Amino acid sequence: MAARTAPLRLLAQDADDLAVISAAMQDAVAKVGDISFEPKARRLTIALNRYCWEAGSGVRVRSGLQLGGVLNVQARKIRRGTRDAVVEVLALTFEPGEAPGGVVTISCAGGGDLRAEVECVDAVLADVSQPWPTPRAPKHAD
Repeated sequence: MAARTAPLRLLAQDADDLAVISAAMQDAVAKVGDISFEPKARRLTIALNRYCWEAGSGVRVRSGLQLGGVLNVQARKIRRGTRDAVVEVLALTFEPGEAPGGVVTISCAGGGDLRAEVECVDAVLADVSQPWPTPRAPKHAD
């Protein structure tokens, strides 16, 4: 098993910070039922299993991503009716709009994405479990 690393606790307040969270979330998987948008609280929360690239290889950990100041969320090519359907995160990006707001896009394998219109970049990624070994390492085409 790979070397043990401290749990990640990352905060993003701008596009550069969000790029760090994006790198940590590459190849994370989540069930559609673990994606929650709370309009009154203006919060999007996703519970996911994050592949720990920083630990070497072969390790996943349960993590949570939360975006604050969310005004609206749109899903494209994500099977919302099937709570057990799995999405694989490829990247998070920020497209500026009327400052300091814009759109955070969570791009997923297969061409799906979540687009969250935000008042500003306000994201937190936190590991919430002990890591566990996984026999399936993510693979990418060259």
